[in-house]
Amino acid sequence: MIQLARRRGAETIALCRPAKADAVRALGPDHLVTDGPGGLAGLGMPVSVVADVVGGEDWPRLIEALARGGRYVVSGAIGGPMVSLDLRTLYLRDLSFFGATVVPSGVFADLVGYIARGEIRPLLAATYPLRDLAEAQAAFIEKRHVGNIVVTMEP
Repeated sequence: MIQLARRRGAETIALCRPAKADAVRALGPDHLVTDGPGGLAGLGMPVSVVADVVGGEDWPRLIEALARGGRYVVSGAIGGPMVSLDLRTLYLRDLSFFGATVVPSGVFADLVGYIARGEIRPLLAATYPLRDLAEAQAAFIEKRHVGNIVVTMEP
């Protein structure tokens, strides 16, 4: 997400746990916050968009970081799928919430083009053969990776 946002000229803030800071910093965010979502307030600026793949207990602080009219998009819940929302926050601050699972036509071709031109690079944390699926799942659950975990088919 950092690479795609930067490609479009957005100022980026990456949020991660301290153990992942070096790997995330290498992606080139304008700001890096490593002390949990509460650290976003320390930047002294509200954010216009939050792109989240974690969810979980830190979710309310991500919403609090949004500026009036801000947008929240989610495409994962590795930190937990259940969150709490005071609906007044949603309507009094005119926030918009989006789920992102279905990729519109043409997006994948554009993404491949960005990679081919060297505008972004795929972020691959690990590759596992199908026979090691349980190991791949364990690595995913440990949440120590930065990037995608890929399971490959073998003959």
